[in-house]
Amino acid sequence: MDEMTSAGLEQPVRYRFKPRAYSSHTLLLEEFPDVGNGRRVLDAGCAEGYLGEVLAARGFAVTGVDLPGTPHPESIRFVEADLDDGLPPLAGTWDYVLCADILEHLRDPLLLLEDCRRHLAPDGILLASLPNSGNAYFRWNVLRGRFPQHDQGLFDKTHLHFFTWDGWVSLLERAGFRIESVQPAAVPVGLALPHWDGSGVIRAMERLSFGMARVWMRLFAYQFIVRARVERRS
Repeated sequence: MDEMTSAGLEQPVRYRFKPRAYSSHTLLLEEFPDVGNGRRVLDAGCAEGYLGEVLAARGFAVTGVDLPGTPHPESIRFVEADLDDGLPPLAGTWDYVLCADILEHLRDPLLLLEDCRRHLAPDGILLASLPNSGNAYFRWNVLRGRFPQHDQGLFDKTHLHFFTWDGWVSLLERAGFRIESVQPAAVPVGLALPHWDGSGVIRAMERLSFGMARVWMRLFAYQFIVRARVERRS
């Protein structure tokens, strides 16, 4: 997790913009229409507002929520809050609620998801990126008796929850959501091999990773990109 100083305070930034072809951020942005037409987006755990800034440029009205002192672009409305306590008081409802790389960092992700459900418009959509602790690399480390603490990735030392696909499904269902679709994100090979990042070989490896994840999502997905709606119970 990167550290950033703002207003004399060091604040953790939970994620950086990931523009790779098969990254969670790219795949999340593809879930939104190309033209926002003023539709409202709540970006819960927006960090520095990378995704919100892209969506605002498309014409969405974006509200970002994150820790006090977090820098953010002028194109989004920013609300300071500690999401470990759930969402702060917010007026109105949203057409989209975005939870990108945030739920695994919270003490009680169910609390935030329940708040998100209450703030969704009747036909609103939840979009989330969720790390896969059933990934082959994760399993291999655990099988060898290892549980490393990395600065980012599946073994990010700031993660508090390590769910496989079934665990995420259970969490979303308990929060009152019905999963509409899911797609995998590829392993960011270029981050592990920075000297070759951007090369044709790295792009080919990431394309292969994405293809494998589409064939066997539970084993090869790096993250799950989920689209969900509120479960309407009769």
